[in-house]
Amino acid sequence: MQSGGKNMGEKKKKIVINDKVWLLLSFCAAMLVWFLLSIGKVTGRSFPFMDKVIPAIGTMIDRGAFWKDIRSSMFCVVAGFGLGFVTALPVAFLMAWYTPVQKIIEPWINFIRNIPALGYAPLLVIIFGIGQKPAIILIWICTFMTMSITIYQGIKNIDVTLIKAARVLGANDFDIFVKIICPATVPFIITAVRLGLSAGLTTLLAAESTGAQYGIGMRIRSLANSFESAPMLMYIIMLGIIGLVLVKIVDIIERKLTGWQETIS
Repeated sequence: MQSGGKNMGEKKKKIVINDKVWLLLSFCAAMLVWFLLSIGKVTGRSFPFMDKVIPAIGTMIDRGAFWKDIRSSMFCVVAGFGLGFVTALPVAFLMAWYTPVQKIIEPWINFIRNIPALGYAPLLVIIFGIGQKPAIILIWICTFMTMSITIYQGIKNIDVTLIKAARVLGANDFDIFVKIICPATVPFIITAVRLGLSAGLTTLLAAESTGAQYGIGMRIRSLANSFESAPMLMYIIMLGIIGLVLVKIVDIIERKLTGWQETIS
């Protein structure tokens, strides 16, 4: 009986669904929810279906706004994120390596990053005027706060035994930094990049809602004021698509740099 049951169990095949099938099912579910919202009495005006949202792209192109908004927002996000990454990386290493630096800087980073971006966005407009400059600086501040803390925590979680063993074998600070700290920190840097991009896109709406002449955030606020829900929803969807593309790029970089890591399937 046991052998028969075992044979029956071996004959059962595990059904494996391809990732593309899951993606298709997820897309269909989202379309269904969207359609139900579009026909609802309360939600129909705010969530028009794709037959109205897709033509809104042509409407905004005819107004001469669509491509200018996309270019302006992408420039602000890339510039602000780039500045945030370049400044967060050395600050995080300094905080992790030197306790006095950590004691002085970390409390202020935690203080500022808990303040919503809309809280000090008007101050930046007063200082730097309208345009892209205050938006870039606001995104830089928010991404810097997020990435510096994430990278710092990653460095602090590195196994101290590895560093002690390296010192016993005669390694100096430079060798430890290059051969142990840097490779072990790469996964945390990738995580910080992912969180930084998310923070940058989230901050974009606040950054462009005060004083910007073009941009996705500025346009969403403008369309909301005129109750044009179809183009406004189109811009919101475009922001999500941009975020997905950036995340996919980070995933590719992560696989290239951290392919040696074991992952849970």
